[in-house]
Amino acid sequence: MSLVPRWEVMTNEAKALTKRIAVSALVLLLAFWIVKALIPWVIVAICGYWAYRWLTKRT
Repeated sequence: MSLVPRWEVMTNEAKALTKRIAVSALVLLLAFWIVKALIPWVIVAICGYWAYRWLTKRT
């Protein structure tokens, strides 16, 4: 026996809620994937900015 009721016997409100949760979960996973890919670039940019400030301060 499944934990989730069959789609055919679900009410329209339950179907809409299920679809909304699924779309929200996909958007959240996509956002996490994008942020995970950008973190190394952000670290490089911050280190580059610090190096630039340190080099311009010294001269």
